[in-house]
Amino acid sequence: MCGAELTALPEGVQRVARALQDKAHPHAPRMLDDAARTAQQAADALGIAVGQIAKSIIFRRKSDDAAVLVVTSGDRRVDEKKVDALVGKTGRADAEFVKSRTGFSIGGVAPLAHTTRPVTLIDRELFRFEEIWAAAGHPHGVFKLRPQDLEALTGAPVADVVQTP
Repeated sequence: MCGAELTALPEGVQRVARALQDKAHPHAPRMLDDAARTAQQAADALGIAVGQIAKSIIFRRKSDDAAVLVVTSGDRRVDEKKVDALVGKTGRADAEFVKSRTGFSIGGVAPLAHTTRPVTLIDRELFRFEEIWAAAGHPHGVFKLRPQDLEALTGAPVADVVQTP
């Protein structure tokens, strides 16, 4: 993508596109015709398995009010006790907290390019797939990557953070 193409994108997607360019990621954000606010909607729009969606869940760490981002496979549910054991006690984050800490609205939270760097954990279940897709800063924006790319782009550890299926 060149600079002119970026300005046609929503601001959050522009931030993600720049971050991906800066890290020489080979896949630019793609805008979908319909919103992909849920993992199932994104998977349906892309014609892939729901597990291939890298969904971003934000929690609020109670000790310091930090944002905790858990990037998990779309077909799994986060086990909050496992997250708490790794990062300290967390609670739910409301839409205002998510927007103020990440710069993204719920349904479009990307795993990178946050306005304030979150504590991040990557669900090891994502590594079941060769190719995954993540939100790109807007409910209509997504980008393609491999689980290994997610690890490299975020610098986050891979952990067991989901409920047993």
